[in-house]
Amino acid sequence: MTTVDANLSRYHALFETVRSRRRALETLKGADQFVAWGALKLRQRRSRLVVLLEWATQVDSMAPEVRSLPETALDREIEELRGAFVRGRVNHGQVLRAMAVVREVASRATGEEAYVVQLAGALALVHGRIAEMVTGEGKTLTGSLAAPLLAWRHRHLHVFTTNDYLAERDEESRSRIYKRCGLTSGAIVQEQSPVERAGIYARSIVHGTPKQITADYLRDQIRMGRIDSAWAGWQRLGSEGPLVPGLQACLVDEADAVLIDEGVTPLIIARSRHEDELAPAYERAREIAGELEQDRHYLVDTLRKKVKLTAAGRAHLGAMVTDENWATARRAEELVRQALIAEHCYIRGRQYEIVDGRVVIVDEYTGRFLPDRSWEHGLHQSVEAKEELEVTADRETLARLSFQKFFRSYRFLCGMTGTAADSAGEMERVYGRPVTVIPTNKPVIRTQEPTRYFRGAEAKWSAIVERIRQEHDTGRPLLIGTRSVEASQLLSERLEVLGLKHSVLNAHHHEEEANLIARAGEPGAITVATNMAGRGTDIKLTPDSRRLGGLMVILTELHGARRVDRQFIGRAGRQGDPGGAAIFASLDDELVTRFVPRLGAWVAQRANYDELTGSRVATKVFALAQARSEGRDRRGRTQVMRQDDWVDRYMPG
Repeated sequence: MTTVDANLSRYHALFETVRSRRRALETLKGADQFVAWGALKLRQRRSRLVVLLEWATQVDSMAPEVRSLPETALDREIEELRGAFVRGRVNHGQVLRAMAVVREVASRATGEEAYVVQLAGALALVHGRIAEMVTGEGKTLTGSLAAPLLAWRHRHLHVFTTNDYLAERDEESRSRIYKRCGLTSGAIVQEQSPVERAGIYARSIVHGTPKQITADYLRDQIRMGRIDSAWAGWQRLGSEGPLVPGLQACLVDEADAVLIDEGVTPLIIARSRHEDELAPAYERAREIAGELEQDRHYLVDTLRKKVKLTAAGRAHLGAMVTDENWATARRAEELVRQALIAEHCYIRGRQYEIVDGRVVIVDEYTGRFLPDRSWEHGLHQSVEAKEELEVTADRETLARLSFQKFFRSYRFLCGMTGTAADSAGEMERVYGRPVTVIPTNKPVIRTQEPTRYFRGAEAKWSAIVERIRQEHDTGRPLLIGTRSVEASQLLSERLEVLGLKHSVLNAHHHEEEANLIARAGEPGAITVATNMAGRGTDIKLTPDSRRLGGLMVILTELHGARRVDRQFIGRAGRQGDPGGAAIFASLDDELVTRFVPRLGAWVAQRANYDELTGSRVATKVFALAQARSEGRDRRGRTQVMRQDDWVDRYMPG
């Protein structure tokens, strides 16, 4: 590459970076929102499911001709189609032809022949949709059919997934397809240096996680500061260009987890302000919090993770103002409230764990550790004081960005997941992306049992363990889902007492995640997994496992979002395999005690039996709890979107 070409490439990267940073997608309201919704529906008509399936059938009809092409002729056709996409002069017929060609490339490179429904899913992605495909229907192959077309059209494509392992695995398994299509690819993972990352970002297709790529995007923002043009960035950065060369197009795998569950999570880059001079203040606040009485001195709102001091509580704190640990009475009250929140709303084994003497946040949706994250406004330090650990230094925020705003900054966005239909309205409203439910290649024959409800936790766990014992005696493989590390360990202890050999997959065992989940389909296997740990890895059944009824999924607790239950249940019965699913829930579960505590307690007091299966009242209790949980999460995401809009309007740049 000549010096002129290198300078042009750097300038283009700066231009794209500035453009994506300044792109504001304001949340519409009232009539504007209605008009935008109508326009979206009109655009959707051309690529609705029935049309996508018709197109996929046309692509499939090209297979005999494309399959007969010798290698040189196939390469020649790839180059012609690639040129048409790059020049922006591609018509509908060429899109279908390109899909047929890439399908053949994938078949020759990996031995995987895409089904018609996978072709429909890939075409949905090319047309900017969120494709819902049931677990086991081959989303990885579907994505790799769409990726070359998107990379040809948009120059750079970011493919997002939920963890570094999946990013590396998918890039490695798809790289031969990309290379044959004249594209370069790479994966961004934690261990790489800035120089390595810069080289990977320059490639056509980049696999990575939201955390990694957003963090690099924020580091560029810190280096560039507030700039209004690519020329200003050129003057500031000199010969160095940005790490992330703009946000052209992205394809999001596990779109529900990335765009919805993590969508409102702000990624923050911070640095330590001082050593840890506030440590005594956090420790003293913890001591004082222990002297206060709940309901008398303070009120706890576990649903919103808030604590309100009463008049008696404030009076009790009045004497502390003279303590040398406090700068002001307001600061004293703030730290004591944080200590109370840490005590009542953040539970070890649910929201965090202790690893090597450090508080490590646990992702409540996946059960995975988030070692590089910390809570803000002194909460992390309050939890450390609660656990009697060394209080780490407070941190100064240098840059922050919600994943929701980050993904809205892309020119083009599409995604795929096993459960997006439940969030279709939100996908349309927030990201302007319609959801298409792709039918399965084979009918789903999984057996779904009615949910079993119990008055208390002890009766529920006894029933779960007994069901596990019964199924294990037949040799049927079992996958048991828990909501927390704490619950997975409790169940593990009960299984050990009965001498039932099993594997535990939670945040403590994330290194073994792929291997453990891949073996979960073997006869006699018992796998206890926290939430959706293991997503992206197929559970393949042996012939003996199929004969025994296939994988049996047991959920030990209902989740706050119904689609998370669907995700876990979807691990069984993939690709026409046999399988079964059962859900157990009790009125002591966190879902009830957090969202409908009084109603749950009222029903429990009046119940005459330990098992309440079939009770309409119990059914309504859990339905109401899930509805409130989903409503809270939805309001939280809406609030973050409004904050992003406010920042775009009043603090541009």
